[in-house]
Amino acid sequence: MEELVQQTIDWAAGNGREFALNIITAIAIFIVGRWAAGLVRKVLAKGMRRAKIEETLIGFGTNIAYALILAFVVVAALGQLGVQTASFVAIIGAAGLAVGFALQGALGNFAAGVLIMIFRPFRAGDYVEAAGTAGTIDQIEIFQTRMTSPDNKVIIVPNAAITSGNITNYSAMDTRRCDLVIGVHYDSDLARTKAVLQEIVTGDERVLKEPEPVIVVGELADSSVNFLVRPWCNSADYWALRWDLLERIKNRLDEEGIVIPFPQMDVHLFKEGASQPAGS
Repeated sequence: MEELVQQTIDWAAGNGREFALNIITAIAIFIVGRWAAGLVRKVLAKGMRRAKIEETLIGFGTNIAYALILAFVVVAALGQLGVQTASFVAIIGAAGLAVGFALQGALGNFAAGVLIMIFRPFRAGDYVEAAGTAGTIDQIEIFQTRMTSPDNKVIIVPNAAITSGNITNYSAMDTRRCDLVIGVHYDSDLARTKAVLQEIVTGDERVLKEPEPVIVVGELADSSVNFLVRPWCNSADYWALRWDLLERIKNRLDEEGIVIPFPQMDVHLFKEGASQPAGS
């Protein structure tokens, strides 16, 4: 009997030492793994900042990387304690798959937000046209982009809607061409009209010398001869220049006696019972 008790004590002592050693090893794995995860997060953030990636994406990406590494560390620590981690990992994977299906739209917006932040088709402060709307970019977020319309309305657009269509960035270039169509009467002196338009355009200091303004007859329309007036300006001056040129051109053409026509329609009235013209 005494021999059996002694054997039991010896077995418990041996297994106790092994279990204690496993606990110490698991704690060490967790501590070192957590430190390594934090180090990876710092290095990754530093590299992303060097690449001039948006701060929002840096924070989100580094936190995701930290969480993934930490999850791997926890699984490794549990395995050291003898816990069967295969089923645990399978449960996590199944839960992640279910969440992914439930959040398809959100994940699509997230992926689109990542693409916007990496490829930068626009930045905060740019005036863009995208997803069927136009406005000044206020903030680019992970799932959505905030714009302000010219009449000061806040527009929130899902990122997936932006990347799924064309994006027109009016602020990407330093200069823009101001396209105007000026119609004059068919009886007008075209050479004189062109000279007047040239004088108005070149007389504005906001119009750039290079590229040179283009003023040509662009179309013989139904009711008018249409001049294409295309000066270049700095992007910041575009709208002010456009509005001023239209006003000056109208006033100056009136002073010069050059008529700007408008569409006309001839209406013929016939008395009831009167004979109709031949061919009608």
